[in-house]
Amino acid sequence: MAGSLRSLGFPPPFVNRGGVPRLALYQTSCAPCRQTHGAASAIPSLSSECRLVTRRPRATGGSDEVDGDRQFNAKDFSSQELFLWAKPFLDFVRKNFLPLALVSGVSLGLAYPSLGHVAGRYPMSKFSTVGIFFISGLMLRSEEIGAAVEAWPAGVLGLISILLITPFFSRVILQVHLNPHEFVTGLAIFCCMPTTLSSGVALTQLVGGNSALALAMTIISNFLGTMTVPFSLAMFVGGVGVSIPTMQLFKSLVMTLLVPLVLGKVLRDFVKSVAIFADQNRQYLSMTSAILLSLVPWIQVSRSKSLLLTVRPEVFATAMIMGAYVIHHCYL
Repeated sequence: MAGSLRSLGFPPPFVNRGGVPRLALYQTSCAPCRQTHGAASAIPSLSSECRLVTRRPRATGGSDEVDGDRQFNAKDFSSQELFLWAKPFLDFVRKNFLPLALVSGVSLGLAYPSLGHVAGRYPMSKFSTVGIFFISGLMLRSEEIGAAVEAWPAGVLGLISILLITPFFSRVILQVHLNPHEFVTGLAIFCCMPTTLSSGVALTQLVGGNSALALAMTIISNFLGTMTVPFSLAMFVGGVGVSIPTMQLFKSLVMTLLVPLVLGKVLRDFVKSVAIFADQNRQYLSMTSAILLSLVPWIQVSRSKSLLLTVRPEVFATAMIMGAYVIHHCYL
């Protein structure tokens, strides 16, 4: 081959036997090429312009390198196939992270109650609430506060329904006969309570609602609830032996709701990097809030497992359906 190219006026291509890409410089029609290699233009099969052709390296070490490339390609294809298979599952987990976290907390409490007993020795519920409201402060944009102020009619309607209307449902709940009767009493007390501290805000963030309005309704309803709940219990439930330490509860709400919320908002407004981090990781912060929220049912179920096992499954299922679906459906 080299001799044939020399006879045509071409220098032989550079060939490296060590496995490095072989370069062949074919020069045909550009002016320097014609001056140096006059016979090149007479070859019709060659290109009409200068080209630098790079040939892919061939395996010089036998079939081992080829097999290695094939194995690498097979692994790469398998990883891509695995990702395509797992993507719908990951999307489902991301969209339903909060209910999955709550179900996981309940399941863990039923399966391994000893872990929940150990966690219950520490103020995990208070830590969970503080963490959720601190994260809410980090994620709270100033324009969202303006949107919450503009939606004040919805906020007022929500507070009226929470504190004045829904307690009337406790009278209806008390007409249901379940054994043990504590299920009915608990549902009746539930109807008189203000908004839950954590789940309302977390659910609003999950569906992309007005989280600032949810925060305002949660805080205001709980502070007003320290004054309205005793009257609601006495009027609608009565004789349940429930006493509410108003001042102690008021101080606890300030420390677990207002302080972490304000601290998170101040950090967001005065530290630019914190605001950027919170905006870029809103989804992960919401997931963290969901994990913190799942700590509460985990600990409570772990503590109550021994009592739950003494209840007939159909009675427990009836109480769950009443609390999770019937009451909320009537509210809606």
